[in-house]
Order: sequence, then structure tokens, then C-alpha cells
Amino acid sequence: MSLRADHAIMSDGDIRRSLARIAHEILERNHGAEGLVVLGIHSRGVPIARRLAAKIGELEDLAVPCGELDVSLSRDDLARRPTRKVRPTRIPTDVTGKNLILVDDVLYTGRTIRAAMDVVFGYGRPRSIQLAVLVDRGHRELPIRADYVGKNVPTARSEEVRVRLTEIDDVDEVTIEQVGDGRS
Repeated sequence: MSLRADHAIMSDGDIRRSLARIAHEILERNHGAEGLVVLGIHSRGVPIARRLAAKIGELEDLAVPCGELDVSLSRDDLARRPTRKVRPTRIPTDVTGKNLILVDDVLYTGRTIRAAMDVVFGYGRPRSIQLAVLVDRGHRELPIRADYVGKNVPTARSEEVRVRLTEIDDVDEVTIEQVGDGRS
């Protein structure tokens, strides 16, 4: 079962509360913020990562290193998906021995996360890699699951989950929109 197309599933308040909950869950699982590095995946994972790092830092009174990853050239489906504009990868500290929190807006097939791990390993060997996503929509093609999820949303393949964030889109909301003809 999927939700009706063009349907809002998260408001700005829902997003804010989800990120606050995820920040608490990260702190609980990692016994505090010491040794954490938060890395957002371009494009909408970056502002989500910054918000999470700020919330964790606020809760722990500690600056949490936060960076950004571009995975466009590391994807295994480059032949099927044209490369978007390559963006910078900025990792603020040595990742070796750290607990990394990869952050993305939507978890779908798992291919973006696999590519992100390839990029990370080019910078060192972290102690652990954990995944935080705002929305998990299912339909995995790879054996990847999120450690922290804002909202699980069952979808049809003919639907698209759209995350809009103030930093990029001037509004915070998540919607489901119909794409294609609805047959899958």
C-alpha cells in the first residue's frame, strides 16, 4: 500500500522533531559525541547533516565535526544515470578510528550509500559507519539499512519522495509525488 500522490508526509515541525530524536538516538548508541564525525551526502543530506551535528553539539556542549560527500563519480549506475554537477567532498578531520554518521535525505535502493562508503574508505578506516536518513522508502536493491530513520514511508516505484529544505528550497517539507504513469 502506498500513500496518495502529491501528499505531504512531513511538515517543518515533523522534520525538526525527527532530527532531534535522531540526535538523541545517535548520542545514546555512541555513548556521547566524543569521536563522532557527521558527513552529509550531497545535496540534501548536507543541510540535514549540519542540523544533526548542531543538535548533537547543543545537547553535548561539544563541537561535532561535520563534512560533506559527493558520490556522483563513485556510483555503480553511472551508465544509467547521467552524472550531475560534481560537488566538493569536505571531510573536516581524519576519519580513522572515528564513528561516522552518514546522512542522506531518502534511502531507496542503497546505491548512494554504497558509493558513499567507497568515498569514505578513500580517506581512512573509521571505527564504524552508521546511517541516518530522514525518510526510508523501501525498495532496496542492496543489503543496506539505516541505523536512524526519521520516517518509514511505504511507496510505490511510481512515486517519488521529495524532500525540500529551507537551505536549498526555502521551505521544510516532505511530499510524495506521482511520477510516470503509475504502473510498475
